[in-house]
Amino acid sequence: MAARTTHRLTLSTAIVAGIIAVALAAPLLPLPDPVKMDVPARLAPPSWTHWLGQDEYGRDVLSRLVWGARVSLAVAFLSAVFAGVIGTTLGLLGGYARGLVEILAVRSTEAIVCFPPILLALLVVTLMGPGAATLVVALTILYAPGYTRVAFAATLATRGLDYVTAQEALGARPARILARTILPNVAPPLLVQFSLTVAAAMVLESGLSFLGLGVVPPAPSWGLMIRGARSTMEQAPWLLLWPCLALAGTILAFNLLCDRLRDVLDPRAGRSGTRWQEGVAARLLTNTVSAPAPSSLLAVEALTIEVDTPDGPVRPVRDVSLSLAAGETLALVGESGSGKTLSGLALLGLLPASMRIVNGRVLFVDRTGRQLDLAQLPESDMRRLRGDQIAMVFQDPGSSLNPVHRVGNQVAEAIHAHREASRAEAARSAEKLLKDVGLSDPRQRARAYPHELSGGQRQRAMIATAVANGPRLLVADEPTTALDVTIQAQILDMLAALKTRSGMGLIFITHNLAVVSEVADRVCVMYAGEIVEEGPVVEVFAQPRHPYTAALLASAPESESAQLSTIPGTVPPPHALPAGCTFAPRCGRAMEGCQTVKPAFVEVGPGRASRCLRWREVA
Repeated sequence: MAARTTHRLTLSTAIVAGIIAVALAAPLLPLPDPVKMDVPARLAPPSWTHWLGQDEYGRDVLSRLVWGARVSLAVAFLSAVFAGVIGTTLGLLGGYARGLVEILAVRSTEAIVCFPPILLALLVVTLMGPGAATLVVALTILYAPGYTRVAFAATLATRGLDYVTAQEALGARPARILARTILPNVAPPLLVQFSLTVAAAMVLESGLSFLGLGVVPPAPSWGLMIRGARSTMEQAPWLLLWPCLALAGTILAFNLLCDRLRDVLDPRAGRSGTRWQEGVAARLLTNTVSAPAPSSLLAVEALTIEVDTPDGPVRPVRDVSLSLAAGETLALVGESGSGKTLSGLALLGLLPASMRIVNGRVLFVDRTGRQLDLAQLPESDMRRLRGDQIAMVFQDPGSSLNPVHRVGNQVAEAIHAHREASRAEAARSAEKLLKDVGLSDPRQRARAYPHELSGGQRQRAMIATAVANGPRLLVADEPTTALDVTIQAQILDMLAALKTRSGMGLIFITHNLAVVSEVADRVCVMYAGEIVEEGPVVEVFAQPRHPYTAALLASAPESESAQLSTIPGTVPPPHALPAGCTFAPRCGRAMEGCQTVKPAFVEVGPGRASRCLRWREVA
């Protein structure tokens, strides 16, 4: 299949290259003057002297056809390129930034779409006068909104994917994310749009020239040739045939080439990807040992997240407080929908645009010993921390890695966002990182695309990307989900080794209690957006102080219970929380006060806390 695709691309490229080469070589070819008239020989049929005959003024048809290709191709290419650059830029900016930028960049261009194409072109030609330059301006204005809409739709579809969020987590700037991450992924539909624009521009240029509003006679143009042949089609029908064949054949050739390019340049279509997206690989990993930092690395105080809904604002995460020391592993556990991932995203300032932190502080101690409130930090400062001092490993490496960039380039990109290095230095650093996370043959793995790696290999590559700059804090969001138990154990051992070697603090988000017992020092149990219990893993698992924790342990396959139990009901949605304890509707120990009294998060022992009115009775 790859060989067939390559063969088709080669054939399409050869056809288009041949058309362009002939047009460019027109001054060098032994052709008659395309504007020289020989009136006595008007409408002469094809002959050895004039292979395609002579037109209504006795001019050589073949010469005018070749010279006309220069005009038609130049107008179509220039207008398609200018429209593509302008329209794609507006679409990318509008789709990524949204809000006012979207209104100015995208919605304003939709007014142009309301005009019929030929009328808009006629308006520009009327204002500026006929000519090839006027056609380029008119067609650029006409076709830029098409690129804008395609780029905007593709950016919206790509903007929320994990590998874009991963780039934000690395601290990459918006301009670099747009150019290196989003643009390569939206390029295939833009290539199709380019082929359609070239085809439409050639047709419209010919149509305007046919009407006398395009290329000015006697300059050769396919549209002018069709116009001239129309009046003499009964006497010399071949004069209409040649420019129509040239126009239709060129359009089909360009469409075919762009379709082949779309298939080949997108690595997701198979193994025939090219190196066009590789770009400059990134920067050198530095092993600088930072000054000793305070033992308290992170302190989250009363963190509350709010999101707007049609029924009013709701708070999916409320009053979350936790702390983490350097070199410590803290696990966040709970059912799906408990707010674990949102809490992790909030630490890095990566909440979706519809969400915001409305209360609380996120105090982080950086390498210099300064204490920063991440909840109040400007985006520019936050971007410098992400991927450098704070990093995140996302749940699904298949969607977190960019499918159109090689793995080594993506690891190097994390270094490039925060360090200076040559291409060779960055490549060596990326290979070393891939080796450090346990990938065999790191040089070959660095040159592979994500779809060419297994799930475990992709997760290792994601971890290598996250730790590339030696972060002080790593947030791992269920990094072993969907991996078999052997690979899970290897990933967990690798994270433990990385943490021990660098003194990094680790927040491990998971629902797997067996994993928590292996990797974590302390655990925070979350339910319905709140932390309901906190403490050392050994103590919490041996003697839980909240009914929800006890129910989770009893339902875990790894528990020592003689018979597994289930937790009745489901986690309540944020907009329909109970008035009292959020777990009361599902709790077998609930009493009358639990339905109405909101329990406080109180200390129940050294280093332990619980949000339950009956915590003494649970154990």
